[in-house]
Amino acid sequence: MLEVIDKGSCSESHPVPVLFVHGANHAAWCWDENFLDFFAHKGYRALAVSLRGHGRSPTSKPLRKCSVADYVDDVVAVADTLGTRPVIVGHSMGGFVVQKYLESHDAPAGVLVASFPPSGAGRASLRRMKRHPWLSVRAAVTGKQLPGLNTPTLAREAFFCAHTPEPEVIRVAARLQEESSTALLETVSPNRLKPERVTAPLLVLGAECDGGVTPDEVRATAHAYGTEAEFFPDMGHDMMLEPGWADVAERIHIWLGARGL
Repeated sequence: MLEVIDKGSCSESHPVPVLFVHGANHAAWCWDENFLDFFAHKGYRALAVSLRGHGRSPTSKPLRKCSVADYVDDVVAVADTLGTRPVIVGHSMGGFVVQKYLESHDAPAGVLVASFPPSGAGRASLRRMKRHPWLSVRAAVTGKQLPGLNTPTLAREAFFCAHTPEPEVIRVAARLQEESSTALLETVSPNRLKPERVTAPLLVLGAECDGGVTPDEVRATAHAYGTEAEFFPDMGHDMMLEPGWADVAERIHIWLGARGL
């Protein structure tokens, strides 16, 4: 059984569930910190899933061998239990998973938050290799990325802006976990995603101080889906955990409400 944190209930104003999908090295807790209560209080049924091998979700094979297809299957497994097709919100690698899900599954809408672009995370990986060649080599050899992320300095660089309070960075760094090297490698490979197959309307959000996904990559994602990217200043990659998270949540709420969702 996958770990699913489920809060609130559908209402007349918001009849469609909202399912949140976390990114690499995170789990459902990253949405539970702020977003689930925010949306539940607004009258939504808000759920966050921990993909297999993350949080409290079990996996039948080693995490390092889990694929993007496995993660898509996890999203399908949760979505299919809800009775109504949910809005799907994905962050970072979770945004990549959501894009792949939407290629073959209907949804009333999707939201991409600091998502890997359709072209893949190859450029982000190259930038990281240039900044931290030794950490990158060690991760490639061992298949373990966590040592390159879970110190306050490295976590801030990857997930937060320069102004985020240090205690918050330390707290989140301590909760990070390993990620599947197989899934990460798949996100680096080009031509994995087919935006032309996606019919759901998408809201594409980015952070101006993102240490992983550049503004140009966020714009490229929006362009691939025929929309415009929106950016939040003074915010790093973990937009749902940064001090300005409420502005991001409010924008999603307004966008969904305008579509009767």
